[in-house]
Amino acid sequence: MDTRTKIVGEQEALRLAAAGAIVVRGYFDPLLAEHAERLAQVKPGGAKLLVAIASPADPLLPSRARAELVAGLRVVDYVTEANIAPQICFEQEDAARFQRLARRVRERQRAAAAS
Repeated sequence: MDTRTKIVGEQEALRLAAAGAIVVRGYFDPLLAEHAERLAQVKPGGAKLLVAIASPADPLLPSRARAELVAGLRVVDYVTEANIAPQICFEQEDAARFQRLARRVRERQRAAAAS
């Protein structure tokens, strides 16, 4: 299955939200295993999960690439790049995840340079 078919435009995203889909907005830049775990936590049984891709100030990946990666997650039913109102925002969590990741990368680089 081509998971890119999960990516929908603004009108379809608005229709899905109105029909009761849970809307989660986040950066997903980069997509981490923590994201999949967190998305699974917020998806109630039987509900559709629509993920809206937001853009941080200086993204590592373009929004389309992030949308395609998120669409590949089994827990996600639909993804949109449209700016629609979410019920759940991951932006602050994503910023904290990115800071932890950047800190780990810098620590490993320093350790590699020291050896």
